[in-house]
Amino acid sequence: MARQRILTGITTTGTPHLGNYVGAIRPSIAASEDDAKESFFFLADYHALIKCSDPQMIRESSKQIAATWLALGLNTEKAVFYRQSDIHEIPELTWVLCCNAAKGLMNRAHAYKAAVQANEESGEDADFGITMGLFSYPVLMAADILMFNAHKIPVGRDQIQHVEMARDIAQRFNHNFSEVFTLPEAEVSEDIAVLQGTDGRKMSKSYNNTIPLFLPEKALRKAINKVKTNLLEPGEPKNPDDSTVFQLWAAFADAGETARMRLEFENGIAWGEAKKQLFELINNELSEARDSYTRLMDDPGYIESVLQQGAVRAREHSSRLMERVRAAVGIGPMR
Repeated sequence: MARQRILTGITTTGTPHLGNYVGAIRPSIAASEDDAKESFFFLADYHALIKCSDPQMIRESSKQIAATWLALGLNTEKAVFYRQSDIHEIPELTWVLCCNAAKGLMNRAHAYKAAVQANEESGEDADFGITMGLFSYPVLMAADILMFNAHKIPVGRDQIQHVEMARDIAQRFNHNFSEVFTLPEAEVSEDIAVLQGTDGRKMSKSYNNTIPLFLPEKALRKAINKVKTNLLEPGEPKNPDDSTVFQLWAAFADAGETARMRLEFENGIAWGEAKKQLFELINNELSEARDSYTRLMDDPGYIESVLQQGAVRAREHSSRLMERVRAAVGIGPMR
């Protein structure tokens, strides 16, 4: 029986933060150890071009993200870890899929609709400033998924639509030409935490409220001390369920320690003490990986070698798949 394939892409804009770690990286690395599954993880640098026009930022982010996954223990012998732009078949498949994707389907994409709405509300032309990259982003994502015939795509709720679009495009291709593509399914884990940032909103680069994953100890302590709290004094009971400090604690602590801290909140722990304990908890979990990350960031040649080895493994799959796609649509060598 074929192993189930899991695929996850990480867009190379920005620095990985605690929310990325808890919500995506930690559970993905754990899942990749399951011998019943094949895991594909990639640096989505083509996707980065949609939202970032700073080449140095994309280069640095690519290095940071790759170093992060390696420092946290990703086994690249088991998981296929590669850079999207090293897989030359992906833009080729994107074009083939563009020729099979309905424009009406693309019109319904959340990101495009949001951009159009923002333009109309500000009195601009509906498509002002909207690139074809933004408009056709779901087709590129479909190519990422279908290239490796992935079965399950772990995503947040805001990304479910893109997986459904990939499924729709795959069905259309299979119906028109040949049964080439596996129909992917979105996988949303209800038990994976969505962390709040320092201001109490969802931790996100767009809100500038993140805590970078591998901050030095002193900077990490400072960032945790900035987490928003209320004005309740020491000794006054505090509600753990509306506290960012407690939510961060629960994301890193085991069940016993989470129960203990919940009791501490009910007994009126001082915010300063709660943040001190939170810093120690997070720092203890990340300190060893932080040392590895620092060494890796100083050795980009090693990171590149790992990505190139991953690209070779990925292209074993992508080159075979594209042969089937070309044959199905009628392009390629004459026989």
